[in-house]
Amino acid sequence: MLIAYCSHAQTIQILTSGTKTSIRGLSVVNNSVLWASGSNGSIARSTDGGKTFNWITVKGYEQRDFRDVEAFDSNIAIIIAVAEPAIILKTKDGGNTWKKVFEDSTKGMFLDAMDFAGKYGVVVGDPIGGKGFMALTNDSGSHWSASQLHYTLDSGEAFFASSGTNIKLTTDSFENRYKYMAVSGGVQSSLLTNKKNKLSLVQGKESTGANSISINQKNRSIVIVGGDFKDDKDTTGNSVLSKDYGKTWLHPQTPPHGYRSCVAFIKDNQLITCGTSGVDISNDGGMNWTLISPESFHVCQKAKTGNAVFLAGKDGRIAKLNF
Repeated sequence: MLIAYCSHAQTIQILTSGTKTSIRGLSVVNNSVLWASGSNGSIARSTDGGKTFNWITVKGYEQRDFRDVEAFDSNIAIIIAVAEPAIILKTKDGGNTWKKVFEDSTKGMFLDAMDFAGKYGVVVGDPIGGKGFMALTNDSGSHWSASQLHYTLDSGEAFFASSGTNIKLTTDSFENRYKYMAVSGGVQSSLLTNKKNKLSLVQGKESTGANSISINQKNRSIVIVGGDFKDDKDTTGNSVLSKDYGKTWLHPQTPPHGYRSCVAFIKDNQLITCGTSGVDISNDGGMNWTLISPESFHVCQKAKTGNAVFLAGKDGRIAKLNF
């Protein structure tokens, strides 16, 4: 089924929908290869730029929710199953078989997001004993070690598993192998790096705060989005941006048009953000946003190599942004 939503110079083309899965994980390797992960043990994989998809139900995990996926090529990918027991699986044959590479059955365990920089990877999870959970790898996800964030999260502060994009590894410097930026939400919303800084976003309820962070290391820009997912058309405090790598922060002049669960740089000053109330584009580094579609999506990603941009959401919906 192909449906196009047109606004200005961009169109959103629905490539596939109607599958009983809510997709929150999306990894775009290049203009041809993309993987998506969702509920009911579902994985989608395309090797022709979204023209066709191979849908996989991971055997033995039919009831699990895979909230994030990281793909390295058309054959190798990693997925995380969120709640007790928290599980990480890896495939090397295009999803035909999966190997369990990590498991943790600690009470309260809930994995939220994952990011990689080369062979280095990190998974972040909700607080255990007051401190955010982390799992680290230095061999492309074949082996993982459990760790913790350096600081205590406030009561009611955690991470949203809404799009797999609330933590980013940066490649300009690795301190103790890694340098990361993560964003939390809930009763308090923070930017977590080598220290914890409160974000100037709407917060105070379980449904509020930051959901996603995108970093452009080339021009030292950071954009963070979120809002209140229970009031998804409210624009109050749903985005902040920095043009000096987090030293100072600005609010957009024209914010995204509601709650947003994911944001991604398309070009140096062009971004896309999406949520349950629509999709926005910014052409000035996140200062002003234009609604290009009212369609609901959970996650949007640009190709690691190439310029293709894809989105995914409820009911197995996967779409492509056309310029």
